[in-house]
Amino acid sequence: MQANRSRDTKAELAVRRLVHAQGLRYRVNARPEPSLARTADLLFATPRVAVFLDGCFWHGCPQHSTIPRANREYWASKLQRNRERDLDTTQRLEERGWVVLRFWEHEAPSAVADQIGQVVRSRRERLRTEISSPAWPRPPGS
Repeated sequence: MQANRSRDTKAELAVRRLVHAQGLRYRVNARPEPSLARTADLLFATPRVAVFLDGCFWHGCPQHSTIPRANREYWASKLQRNRERDLDTTQRLEERGWVVLRFWEHEAPSAVADQIGQVVRSRRERLRTEISSPAWPRPPGS
């Protein structure tokens, strides 16, 4: 398993290239929360968007996932734990105010990059409007 990349896969590089071309900047393979021992493939810290590009085999893609014939019990258990960890990660981040985007490695990089761009720009715009219009009314004369 040493040869299996955990980052910089072909799908990830293609998506990163397209997102960067949209003018968006991000962190790569970074922890969204210091207390959470999980890393996002692309991380937009200020708008709080975490992007995960999941491999079809390792994360149990409904279209492409298969369980190897050799040592089936081990692999079935391993892949199930991966799926459970993915759900747990998504839930924990959403509880802390993050938007979590998950994509499969087989999805078209251009469609993935477009969706990431839309969500990040939307979150940034929402932050700008929240900052420019305070939640409480200002007293008269201020």
